[in-house]
Amino acid sequence: LCIIIVSNAATPFFSLRAAERPRVDKKPPSGVRSRGSASFSSTHADASSLWNTMKSTFLVITLTGWASASNFDKPHAHKGKLVPFQPGDPKVKLDGKAKNILRSGKPYQTQVQTSDGAGGRGLVVQDVDAPTSIVWERILDYDNYANMVPKTAESKNYKIVPHKPTKANNFLEKEIYTRMKVGFPMLKLEFFVRHFLYLQHHNSLTWTLDYSKESDFDDSMGYWYIVPHPDDPDEKTRLFYSVGVSMFDWVPKFVVDFMSSKALTDATAWVKKYSEIEYQKELAAGGGRKKTSDGQQMGSPMFGIFGNKKKKEEEERLLREAAEKQAVEESQKRRRLMSIRAGWKRYLLVSLVLALTAYNAALFLTDVSQDKSV
Repeated sequence: LCIIIVSNAATPFFSLRAAERPRVDKKPPSGVRSRGSASFSSTHADASSLWNTMKSTFLVITLTGWASASNFDKPHAHKGKLVPFQPGDPKVKLDGKAKNILRSGKPYQTQVQTSDGAGGRGLVVQDVDAPTSIVWERILDYDNYANMVPKTAESKNYKIVPHKPTKANNFLEKEIYTRMKVGFPMLKLEFFVRHFLYLQHHNSLTWTLDYSKESDFDDSMGYWYIVPHPDDPDEKTRLFYSVGVSMFDWVPKFVVDFMSSKALTDATAWVKKYSEIEYQKELAAGGGRKKTSDGQQMGSPMFGIFGNKKKKEEEERLLREAAEKQAVEESQKRRRLMSIRAGWKRYLLVSLVLALTAYNAALFLTDVSQDKSV
């Protein structure tokens, strides 16, 4: 903010110096070169160029500092502005044209109504040449998102809460809390996501922000619906994806555009890519996935739900404790880094003010010297 105020005040000052400088109407003696106007014009141009460069650099630094406004220990400013998705079949009609697009391997984009009927949302459909169990494994592998998902710099679960699916909780099986950071040139945005897994009953995963923590996104919510492909249910998957994002005013437009439009097709593209790679690895290693007597695929999250329940609960408890411990350590580390960063920025701002003062004084003395010589 200080840089913006100084820049707005100083830029007109530089611009007005030439206009306010006393005019020299007296012609120089024959053979004496006039150094007044041309010399100052050149100096003024250099000053303006230097100032614009410095201003742009420090505005980027300031913006980068603002992008670190997320806080693990502080609640978000609200409890949700966007209408969250509901789990279940989106009931999208796919005509011949849509099916041809899907057969070509490309995503099909359409619109669906929000749950309150007040508006529409973009939705992407994608066919994947891999079983649903592998697709689910890629989507739920949040700790590995930085290696798969475009623009994702960091991703780590910090809490997992298992639930007993009942009609009362709409057959919710698990809540997964994930800290994510997306990276753009000179800018990183951190946000905290609360995922809701409805795999058995709804074939769905929905999410919102974790509003108990402050995120760099104003709001975010989304939805996956994953089903076996109608033409080849054993070896192919049809997935449906939608996301809604609300950004703060200070976030650059190119980031907003990416998160609201390109992220739709990018999300299904990375799931398709890495699911198919994993399935090809399994086939090359000796075949696909075996099935149990009830038709579930072994090695999948669906099969694990019906496995050793006590062992699974103990693993989840240990994972939850480890994630919470790591979250506390990361929070402490983040506070230390913020303290160091704040001190560095103060030093930088003071240095900038001193440098500008010295430069302006030198410029003024040069002008006075030139006027006297003229």
